[in-house]
Amino acid sequence: MEGKPMKLVITGARGLIGWHAMTRVHAANCAARFKGQPEPYDLVALGHAEFDDDLRLREAVDGAAGVLHFAGVNRAHHEVLEGSNPAISRRLVDACKAVGAKPHIIYANSTHAASDTPYGRSKRIAGEVLSTVSGRYTDMILPHIFGECARPRYNNVTATFIEAVIAGKAPDINPNGRVSLLHAGAAAQAALDAVVEGTTGTLRPTARDIAVTELFAILQRFHSDYQANIFPDLDDALTLALFNSYRAALYPDGFPRPLKINTDARGTLFEAVKGGGGGQTFLSTTKPRVTRGDHFHINKMERFLVVQGEAVIRIRKVMSDEVWEYRVSGDAPAPVDMPTLHTHSIENIGDSELLTLFWTHDLFDPTNPDTFADKVLK
Repeated sequence: MEGKPMKLVITGARGLIGWHAMTRVHAANCAARFKGQPEPYDLVALGHAEFDDDLRLREAVDGAAGVLHFAGVNRAHHEVLEGSNPAISRRLVDACKAVGAKPHIIYANSTHAASDTPYGRSKRIAGEVLSTVSGRYTDMILPHIFGECARPRYNNVTATFIEAVIAGKAPDINPNGRVSLLHAGAAAQAALDAVVEGTTGTLRPTARDIAVTELFAILQRFHSDYQANIFPDLDDALTLALFNSYRAALYPDGFPRPLKINTDARGTLFEAVKGGGGGQTFLSTTKPRVTRGDHFHINKMERFLVVQGEAVIRIRKVMSDEVWEYRVSGDAPAPVDMPTLHTHSIENIGDSELLTLFWTHDLFDPTNPDTFADKVLK
């Protein structure tokens, strides 16, 4: 992608997969800026409101190399539901035809499209409409999507289970039920790769089949162990994705997390981190009024623990404006674990040197650092 950036349109940008896709495009642009290189993407994000504006919609698709079409309706009365998704697709197709645009369209379809239900017919017909824009069309068949910042009690069993375990509740569970899991980030990356690589036809990202009873049990173990400051073994990609999704749901009120401090005549002792399958621990000093960080991670689990001095930790969800602040002190060590897809920083607000312990669940790989510069305070 040398020269002019690739114009990408993401519809349903405020939804789960849309937001995950935007963060990955944003991460690629952040990485390029950090290296002093041109940004590879020109990102255009469309929500539902933009589909009611002919001019905005046409401007968005004009000159677009690709459209990641995640917008859709999955909850409504049957009559409304059946017509909604085809109508959204026709709006997109009409806008493309009006400006002569022929982008590569990646359609977030559903495994339910094969079923003879209002939702299934709606998704299937919407795909047929989209396939008429140009010869570059990818029908991406998606199973159950989960991930950071998913909405509980809204067609998302994983988010609903996470909400329940945090609240200490037991939801009704079908003992024979199964679900095929795919992380929203993996779905978003598959869509991006399809545009960049020119993949057309039917695309089925690899998912993990699991009993819903097992899924709930995994999330329960996460919660009970995490309350005891114990991390699961994070070597398995699905475990890491589920744990990151669970952790993100604890924000903003679940941190800092006070540690058990053991004190006697000799001094104090506390356990900084337990479990996690290893990883990497390092210490840093920070001068007064100096800020470290201002970056985010896509997969990496990271803990900040101030052991000397006074600091404020700031966290902002990528592509949003709200900033969370956490005051921490070495006098009462309490870690803050950075949620993935949230940019974060730590500032020394004291008059003396700040000493901070950092822990990540994996070893630093300079060829794939999973660290993207992005200031918390814009």
